[in-house]
Amino acid sequence: MLLELQKQGYQVAVLSHARAILEVDFPEVEAELTDVLKGFKIPVKELISGGGGEAKGTQRLRNALAERQWPKFHFHVERKINGKLLESQSHEVDHVRELSAGRVALEIEWNNKDPFFDRDLENYKRLHADGAISVGVIITRGTSLHENMRDIVGRFLDENQILSLDGLTQWGYEPTSRQKAAISGLTDRVNNPLTFREAFCRKFVADKFGEATTHWRKLEDRVHRGVGNPCPLLLIGLPDGIVEFP
Repeated sequence: MLLELQKQGYQVAVLSHARAILEVDFPEVEAELTDVLKGFKIPVKELISGGGGEAKGTQRLRNALAERQWPKFHFHVERKINGKLLESQSHEVDHVRELSAGRVALEIEWNNKDPFFDRDLENYKRLHADGAISVGVIITRGTSLHENMRDIVGRFLDENQILSLDGLTQWGYEPTSRQKAAISGLTDRVNNPLTFREAFCRKFVADKFGEATTHWRKLEDRVHRGVGNPCPLLLIGLPDGIVEFP
């Protein structure tokens, strides 16, 4: 499944017979996702200026999916007995591919708080139980991208010879007073002071891409606990290779 993407470093996990369902009933889905993701890039400057790349990078990904008939979709589910309404629920999914065999739902969790995984997986579980979707897909930051973020930011500083916060202004980064104080505290401390590069990388990555955000390990933890089960799932982790240096 998605072998071309895996060769590029993407992480792929397929659960609850999703592979068989996609290969038999939705062969278009693998081709479309490969086409969208194989050339997906986020310029490194967007990680700095865009608060993690959500505004521009993820929007490009969303637009590419929408162009291939993966629009936002609203589900409205009602339960009645003898015409009496007992329950009414609405679910919004960012991208849904509707084909003759059914529907495949997709959410992109680039850099949200990790409880969004619970929301997505529980939505998929309910929608699958109601027969509204056949497979749920989640795209998030892969292990290499999450764990190497400090190195990526450090390389950006090195290549642009940025030695202070002033040097980041032209790249659209405006630190808060709290962030300035935290970085100064690391560089000015008496014991084991850090260089500006070390201090900035530590603080920036902790703030923007911390452990409590959406990334592969947090998603993996949940599916291993059975969250979303038994909905068939396709999970895709974005690799560090998508970050583009000029």
